[in-house]
Amino acid sequence: MDYEKEMVGTVEVPEQDRLDEAKLTDWMNANVEGFEGPISMTKFKGGQSNPTYRVDTPNMSYVLRRQPFGKLLPSAHAVDREYRAMASLYPTGFPVPRAYGLCEDPEVLGAMFFVMALADGRNLWDGSIPASEPDERRAIYNAMIDTMADLHMTDPNAIGMGDYGKPDDYCARQIARWTKQYRLSETETIPEMDQLIEWLPTTIPEQHASAIAHGDYRLDNMIFHKTEPKVIAVLDWELSTLGDPIADFSYLMLNWVSPQDGRAGIGGLDHAAMGIPTMEEAVERYVTRTGFPVPPMDWYFAYNLFRLAGIIQGIKKRVIDGTASSAHAKTMSERVIPLVQTAHGFALKAGMAA
Repeated sequence: MDYEKEMVGTVEVPEQDRLDEAKLTDWMNANVEGFEGPISMTKFKGGQSNPTYRVDTPNMSYVLRRQPFGKLLPSAHAVDREYRAMASLYPTGFPVPRAYGLCEDPEVLGAMFFVMALADGRNLWDGSIPASEPDERRAIYNAMIDTMADLHMTDPNAIGMGDYGKPDDYCARQIARWTKQYRLSETETIPEMDQLIEWLPTTIPEQHASAIAHGDYRLDNMIFHKTEPKVIAVLDWELSTLGDPIADFSYLMLNWVSPQDGRAGIGGLDHAAMGIPTMEEAVERYVTRTGFPVPPMDWYFAYNLFRLAGIIQGIKKRVIDGTASSAHAKTMSERVIPLVQTAHGFALKAGMAA
């Protein structure tokens, strides 16, 4: 699949995803600084989780993120957390869109939503960045690593996010959370997943620092400058919290070992020839910028793949229930078993008994 063709841009809003434009206009008049209608709406192609709309007016374009239609799992689709993270980080100069307003009243559009500015730039999906030369690829990857390091060096207490999550025992809490979410959306028995659920909580590495963790930091969750290798917006803060920055960083590094499939995975490519930093270079750049120790990657890869399998299992359950937001959700849902098997392989490398 050509993800950049299929996932970038907007389409006409499907009938089942339509929102009440009159109610939205009234809400934006009352809550969005500088808003002037009328509005027109389209829906972004990408995004499996929270339905995302482009809202155009004669003078400005906005983005609206809404909780999905249908029954939600507890604590899932936390658009209020997305809003808070961006609203807190924006004044620091960290690259996030300006957040204009959060609506927690389901009477307006049927569920909680928020409105932010549209980041006008490049949304890259293919980790090989085929349209770029080696020097630009390296610069784009370095910008991605540096931006993550800068996030992890931001003091949560200094920007009012000291209570955004529990700073300690991050991996233990994440494992418990995604075990619970996985069990709630389980559709079949996967023996390797049961082994991971038993093994991971007993082998967690020491957490050396606490930071704002994005939770889903990858190439297609950011917007780059149209002509420069510069991150202008980090998106999709739904899974963000306070926690172990190494867990967050190692999630990004998974792309170096994930097979190339037209998305962020760059495993098996000749990184040096393409200008992409090798895994060792990427780790060194991050460690140098943050001062954190070099992480035990095999354990963190097993952990992150387990977590990702839990997330996608939720999508799979929504596909089965008929409430998935994206047309590509079914394809996504078929990744659960391969993810679990790959996680199991890294767990064996990290010392789990066969």
